[in-house]
Amino acid sequence: MTIARIIAQRGSADIIACDVATPVSQVVGILASKRIGALPVLRNGSVVGIVSERDVIYRLADHGGACLDMPVEQIMTSPAVTVEPGTHIDDALALMTRRRFRHFPVVEDGKLVAFISIGDLVKHKIDEVQHEANALRDYIQAV
Repeated sequence: MTIARIIAQRGSADIIACDVATPVSQVVGILASKRIGALPVLRNGSVVGIVSERDVIYRLADHGGACLDMPVEQIMTSPAVTVEPGTHIDDALALMTRRRFRHFPVVEDGKLVAFISIGDLVKHKIDEVQHEANALRDYIQAV
């Protein structure tokens, strides 16, 4: 199973992102109001980084409240590690585990097509396991 299956029902209008020049204070407002943990950061429509709650916390610890006036480009994690729609879900989960990420921009032909979280991947894996368990139960009962 690939990332494409998870994002099939999503449109590009569903992606919440910010520009490199967006002030950190505005990013914090977006994260809080949308109840999300990270945003892809774009420059001229291309993904150049990711900003997460952790990035904000670490910079607050380093710079205090002054970091809220900085452009997000100064605090984001860059370069962004991305995946493609054709990436296998198990490979994406392994990469997230190995690199200790919780979010991935999904990029196709250089363009951002989705933004996924570890929760999206885990939910899909749980659904897959439940489907297999149900199929086995049905098979056993039919025998």
